[in-house]
Amino acid sequence: MNREEIDKKINELVLAMAKDPQNIDNYHRLSELYLQIEDYDKVMSVLDSLLAIKPDDVQALVGMGTMWFYEKDFRKSLSYYNRALTVNPKNFLIYYNMGNVFAEWKNFPKALFYYNRAIDLNSTNPEIYNAIALLYQDNEDYIESKAYYEKALSLDPENITALVDMGNVCFKLFDYETALELYKKVFVLNPDNKIVCICIGNTLTLMREREKAYNYFEKALKMEGDNYKAYICYAIALSEFGEYDMAVEMYKRAEQIKPKEIEAQILLANLYTNFNHLDKAMDLYKEALRIKPNSAQTYMLLGNAHYLNGEIEQAIASYRASINIAPENDEYRLVYTQILDEYIDKKRNGEPV
Repeated sequence: MNREEIDKKINELVLAMAKDPQNIDNYHRLSELYLQIEDYDKVMSVLDSLLAIKPDDVQALVGMGTMWFYEKDFRKSLSYYNRALTVNPKNFLIYYNMGNVFAEWKNFPKALFYYNRAIDLNSTNPEIYNAIALLYQDNEDYIESKAYYEKALSLDPENITALVDMGNVCFKLFDYETALELYKKVFVLNPDNKIVCICIGNTLTLMREREKAYNYFEKALKMEGDNYKAYICYAIALSEFGEYDMAVEMYKRAEQIKPKEIEAQILLANLYTNFNHLDKAMDLYKEALRIKPNSAQTYMLLGNAHYLNGEIEQAIASYRASINIAPENDEYRLVYTQILDEYIDKKRNGEPV
């Protein structure tokens, strides 16, 4: 249905509900129509009205839980799923959704428990295996993650999510040939997938297939959508193959697209640092900190540049700012301590610092 047809159907249902407010099916149909046009406030309003009439309507309870999930109010989401579970403890979708909530809370054991309970009730749904695979992937257990993506693909060989994410896992495992094969399967199924096109370019770069990699980055740049990531990944590839001037140009193009994002600036600054263009690097790090002043990583990188430039006191100040922002980061604290100890020893020995 197009938008005009949906609006007409909505008006018809609203009139029907006014005449027969106890007709449950009308509430479900109306909420689905609002969902199609992405009017989530009205979806929740309709479902709330339905639950006032029928508090144990499982579909409405799950729907409300899902709406609150997308609003990132996970406690409310879980409360609706729990209510649904008391009505129908054999509904796999409720357990799956509860697993998603605990996954968002980074509670691995509980998320895995609910996903496995969902599998007990429906062992042929590939999305459950995808969710478990992503859970392991987020915990950097890539071997286990790969096994679950393989299970999802055995149930649905053209499952885009599983193909892409398993490609990402293989990439992490340095199995670039398998990653490339998976990404290309997705690209055949969805030739307009810009992200996958970039992933293919990244993989070919690490396989030292320069011209093929460049070809995919050029394809990505011609596709609809944001080119920020495409320019950044293209720049990284150009750097890998020693074409530094072109890499600088790509980073600058990315920066022009999103001047309030700092990734391109940081990577360009890192490139300048590698070639000892420290003044240029420090200018970019400082500009990044003006945009995002609470970036511990940027302070750390600025400190490194100061240190390489022989500016030890400025380096220490930057390192201190870094650990003030991220006091739990042991790596940052270790760098700060080592440079500070070095500075103190030189001071005590009367050496120039």
